[in-house]
Amino acid sequence: MRCDVVAVGTELLLGQIVDTNSSWLGEQLAAAGIDSCLQVKVGDNQARIVAALQSVLRDADAVIVCGGLGPTHDDITRESIAEVMGTTLEMDDVIADRIARMFASRNRKMAENNLRQAMVPRGASVIEQKRGTAPGLICPVGEKVIYAVPGVPYELHEMFERAILPDLLARSGEPRKIASRVLRTWGESESGLNERLQPIIDELDRVGNPTLAFLASGWEGIKVRLTARGADDASVKSLLDSWAERVRAVVPEVVFGYDTDTMESVVLDLLRARGLTIGVAESVTGGLVAGRLTATPGSSDVMRGGVVAYASDVKFDVLGVPRGPVVSEDTARAMAVGVCKTVGSSVGLALTGVAGPAEQEGAKVGTLCIAVAMPTGVTSSTTVMLPGDRKTMRELAVISALNYLRQLLQQR
Repeated sequence: MRCDVVAVGTELLLGQIVDTNSSWLGEQLAAAGIDSCLQVKVGDNQARIVAALQSVLRDADAVIVCGGLGPTHDDITRESIAEVMGTTLEMDDVIADRIARMFASRNRKMAENNLRQAMVPRGASVIEQKRGTAPGLICPVGEKVIYAVPGVPYELHEMFERAILPDLLARSGEPRKIASRVLRTWGESESGLNERLQPIIDELDRVGNPTLAFLASGWEGIKVRLTARGADDASVKSLLDSWAERVRAVVPEVVFGYDTDTMESVVLDLLRARGLTIGVAESVTGGLVAGRLTATPGSSDVMRGGVVAYASDVKFDVLGVPRGPVVSEDTARAMAVGVCKTVGSSVGLALTGVAGPAEQEGAKVGTLCIAVAMPTGVTSSTTVMLPGDRKTMRELAVISALNYLRQLLQQR
């Protein structure tokens, strides 16, 4: 089964809106084991939309069309699909009534053009709208099919998961139960992970189920996603459990969690389990670490507070750092001890470094010094070199520092 994607909207071509829908659909189709070889953007022009759909359907079994289902004059996806099907549009009274009732429930007057969203190509099936006004469509074209969904991402996501993916799987004859397990990693490059996991990848290529994919996600780490298919939930879970354990056994030091785990949630859980609290002293990251920690629900029982010691005199006067160069492990260690005293935490995490654009105190751009003060009185530190521009370096500094703390906590 091959399913390609056509995104409709002149605003996409002009760069006024970034087409995140196509990338999301590509990820979901790959996770389901459905080939997707082409993504096309086309403006609000019926002739060009028709030409794009006909071209894609020459090679693909199915196409998902995003956008152009709204109520305005330039929303012409319905008309274009009807032309490709060789049919006409007809009013669906059930959809029209639903749209009218939605406006009435909100005490709003409905513009007459909203009823354009109730026009359906003859022979198409309707995907009920749960979150907005425009329904989705399942439109047969011979033995092939066009799926039409609104361009609003959360509406598209819901329709894809509820209606389109099950229909695609039924047409492909694939098992209907699909699930993924994501191993969250940090500390190894994507190419390095690929190389270390190559024997497992080769074996998975031979057996075909589950599949494995990498997704580099910036300061979220590198994700290793296993996707399995099976006849029921139990068989899928068994496959995922077995292969996830095999993957972790190869790279145990870099796997920090699974699925919805984040580096900060894992660190907070480790601190909580050990009865520890944390304070953060940040220079180069300017509060990003504290922000990530406090964005995690339940962090208040572990996170005591933080000090953004961006200026050197704040390091000296507030955290008690000895005067001198501030981009060093000595400074980071003093910051970590100082923040424990300042906020009353049992553990201190400190970061200082150079994000650019120029060197500082002879330290190159990308230099990050990390230190952790433990309640035992032992303070550990390390220096790493991080790539990228200023924004990227600062973000990678956050996950690098939290990972360093994670490793120390797991050694306790």
